[in-house]
Amino acid sequence: MDKDRIKGSAEQAKGSVKEVAGKLTGDAKLEAEGKADKTAGKVQNAIGGLKDTLRGK
Repeated sequence: MDKDRIKGSAEQAKGSVKEVAGKLTGDAKLEAEGKADKTAGKVQNAIGGLKDTLRGK
């Protein structure tokens, strides 16, 4: 498993927590940051998956 996939998964988890916290508190900025973090994590995870595929793992 590529380190990008691990970091991407962590970023997605962090984004989910921020998004939920933003919804609960009514903080639109925090919710938007959470969504952005989740998206960035998904991209990083996809890059890691591509690297794994290219390495034949």
